[in-house]
Formats: sequence, structure tokens, C-alpha cells
Amino acid sequence: MAIPSDRKYLASHEWHKLDGDVCTIGITDFAAKELNDITYVALPSVGKELTAGKPFGEVESVKATSDMYTGVSGTVIEVNPKLADAPELVNSDAFGQGWMLKVRVKDLAAVEKLLSAADYEKQIGQ
Repeated sequence: MAIPSDRKYLASHEWHKLDGDVCTIGITDFAAKELNDITYVALPSVGKELTAGKPFGEVESVKATSDMYTGVSGTVIEVNPKLADAPELVNSDAFGQGWMLKVRVKDLAAVEKLLSAADYEKQIGQ
């Protein structure tokens, strides 16, 4: 499994891709495969303020329900509307169409403190 090097990661398996001051967030392919068949994704509403290190939502699968965390603080400006009807996109395309939300980041330096792709690969034993 290839870990994209154009984003940063949390030890809890969320990826963060920065574009200007907007950070797109999702869970990694590793996490999606561990969860197995994802059946529901609970996401915050647009306008919600998120705090780095805190949960922003939940992902439910046939195996478990897991919290999802953000590595940045900021305001939710978009959520992936496709996940309401097709949460399985997270399983099939975790790094692409399975993205979860976009956040306008308050402190861009926070992104640099997250794990690199190489560090995340070491963590998951790849």
C-alpha cells in the first residue's frame, strides 16, 4: 500500500492535505482496511470550529465505531456530501473520493508538526 507523500498524518490514522490555508482530512487506507466494511460516517456541520487533537466525527463499520481526530484547529468549510449515501468510498478510495472534510486552518505551522509519510509508514510497519 502506497502512502501518499503529499500529505501529513496522525498516529490515529488520519491524513491531512494542505492547499493554501485549507486542509482536506480523511482516514488512511490502512485504517479503512482495518475497519473493514464502513457503513456510516458521522461528520461535523459546516461552520463548526475544530480543535487540534480532538475528535471531529466517527466512522462506523461492521467491526467497530471509531472516533476520527484532527491535527489542526480551524473552521469546517466543506464536508464530503458523497459519504452520506456512499460511506464505502472510504474503503475503496480513502486517499481520494473518500475524503471527509475541509478545514480553514488557523495555524499553518500545526500541519508541519504532523507525521510525514515516511514516519507514518514506520508506525504501521510498512
